[in-house]
Amino acid sequence: MKVEIRYASAYTYDRRVSFSPHLFRLIPKVDRNLKVRSFDFATNRCAVTNWRRDLFDNEVASCFYPNFSTTLSVKLKLSLEVEAKNAFGFLLEPHALHVPFAYRAADMRVLSPYLLQTDATPRLRFWRQPVTQRPTIDTLVELNSALHGNLEYERRDEGAARPAAETLRLGRGSCRDFAVVMVEVLRGLGLAARHASGYLCEFGEGEKRAEGALHAWVETFLPGAGWVGMDPTNGTFCDHHHLTAAVGLTPADISPVVGSYYHQTEVPHEMQATLEIVPHGQL
Repeated sequence: MKVEIRYASAYTYDRRVSFSPHLFRLIPKVDRNLKVRSFDFATNRCAVTNWRRDLFDNEVASCFYPNFSTTLSVKLKLSLEVEAKNAFGFLLEPHALHVPFAYRAADMRVLSPYLLQTDATPRLRFWRQPVTQRPTIDTLVELNSALHGNLEYERRDEGAARPAAETLRLGRGSCRDFAVVMVEVLRGLGLAARHASGYLCEFGEGEKRAEGALHAWVETFLPGAGWVGMDPTNGTFCDHHHLTAAVGLTPADISPVVGSYYHQTEVPHEMQATLEIVPHGQL
């Protein structure tokens, strides 16, 4: 199936400002189920754009803006080929069939940054962490569903992700807030977890939260399966509907757009963004 993605954003300022270098993490990661056939990326005419891979192997456009301006705009057009993917199409290694389990020493050398670093694990009043061994996938499905069913979704296009405790106190959050809560709970279970962002495509029937916008979700490392995606905002495991553009240790590592403006005083400004995902064919 062919999919076309058209993304545009524009930041407009009341007066001319200068800009820091900006990073854009917008290109989906290629794998067996996804191929990027073409892309067209454009920003301010004066900008110098360099492409590189970051620490997490995300493809990043690094843009330098030498001139003052009242606008900063970005347009991206992608042509993709997407194949259907079974979200549960894997077999766990025997030692990972039940949680809690221990990672092998070779895995731990790589995964240690993605594991719990403090004793502060969020307490969910609507889900209880297992106190005895339970099937790994059943536990993750229940956790994912519990977050989806007990937290209210709110669209918030700008601003950093909230701390997990604040999201739980409010009982609502954006997709990146859902992800922060889930990453911390997964790490509290002894599982390696990381943040992910990209595009959520609705190819079939049914409405999905955050569809039609840049989206955030979670990946956890399960021996035998590798990094498995879970979307607590929608209560689903990730399949071909989720096109990953960035992964990272923290929410800042996956932010689709990173950058600042400079001026002697605070300048009133606004941001407008559009995203169209157009499928051609059926999966």
